[in-house]
Amino acid sequence: MLYYLFDYLDSLNFPGAGVFQYISFRAAMALIGSLIISIAFGKRLINLLHKQQVGETIRDLGLQGQMEKSGTPTMGGLIILGSILIPTILFAKLHNIYVITMLLATVWLGAIGFLDDYIKVFRKNKEGLAGRFKVVGQIGVGLIVGCILYFHPDVQVHKKVPVDHKLQANESIVTHKHSTSETDSAYMWIQTRDMTTTIPFIKDNEFNYNWLMGDTQKSYGWLLFIPIVIFIVIAVSNGANMTDGLDGLATGTSAVIGIALAVFAYISSNIRFSEYLDVMYIPMAEELVIFISAFIGACVGFMWYNSFPAQVFMGDTGSLALGGIIAVFAISVRKELLIPVLCGVFLIENLSVILQVGYFKFTKKRFGEGRRIFLMAPLHHHYQKKGIHEAKIVSRFWIVAVLLAVISIVTLKLR
Repeated sequence: MLYYLFDYLDSLNFPGAGVFQYISFRAAMALIGSLIISIAFGKRLINLLHKQQVGETIRDLGLQGQMEKSGTPTMGGLIILGSILIPTILFAKLHNIYVITMLLATVWLGAIGFLDDYIKVFRKNKEGLAGRFKVVGQIGVGLIVGCILYFHPDVQVHKKVPVDHKLQANESIVTHKHSTSETDSAYMWIQTRDMTTTIPFIKDNEFNYNWLMGDTQKSYGWLLFIPIVIFIVIAVSNGANMTDGLDGLATGTSAVIGIALAVFAYISSNIRFSEYLDVMYIPMAEELVIFISAFIGACVGFMWYNSFPAQVFMGDTGSLALGGIIAVFAISVRKELLIPVLCGVFLIENLSVILQVGYFKFTKKRFGEGRRIFLMAPLHHHYQKKGIHEAKIVSRFWIVAVLLAVISIVTLKLR
């Protein structure tokens, strides 16, 4: 909202109002604002949760220091949600389709997680919201996001192609005054609304979902694209949920992933950088930098209270939202095929549970006795069982997350 106020003041030649036209300034303000909100108001919410006796019920799994966490306030994900939504609303262009999509996904998935936590805490039902209802909610988010990104006219990409390129029905020529193609007669820019994405580590790395449907236009590609979006949203949000088992683990990992996504969004929305690195230029995606800056600030600010020993847990209110935000954001900047690398920590946590359960059932059926691959799943509990201190496990997972984020960013040039 402040953007529109200062835009109006700038039209009146009010001194300094034009600074709000700069993405870097608004992104910095969103990050600072989210940090202040999460730290300043986080303590108040924690005290309120204490008064309402909104404490985590811990099952005794025989893990070191586990029972000491019993009674720690949960539903702290509300701090994260507020710290993301308020700065975004203040500093971003609210008529931007990407911002609208991200806000919708954040609120929707946060509401699903909140309902799950509410049932656990206030209804005293340890199982929380039934898994099938969670999945239905996640499918709903994926369906809406997929439809928006596929059908909305403002969702488009600009590509640099040879001048002899044969235009398709959904393509048109555009000009960019800051592009080198203006002085290079061998190339031109085209605008297209197809759902082209990026294939990492491959030269000429663009892939169009419509191609798998035998169609170069936008007729049937949605039959493939939307189910893929739904799958990614479910997988990443559940991966973040699985990772949220140690103090600061999911929050810190999400912050690292958010920084990498901020780099992708800034490069993809800047004509000079996108042309230099030969990646798709995505008009209007610059507002995503504002959102992801608030996301990073919210994660870092929440760690003020969530780092070891945690004063509050995010609960499903936070973990489902964090994973869903990362998934939708990656799809929006056409980097969803990088998710297995960028979100490698979430992936290995998910896989550890799948492998553990699958192997246990297989061996029980074949040998009459279930066997395990890990001492306990998800993977972070395996290392706890081995006697490694919780803080050290979290630090090492963060290091792995940083390494994977750097590898993901390097793919911009490594093909």
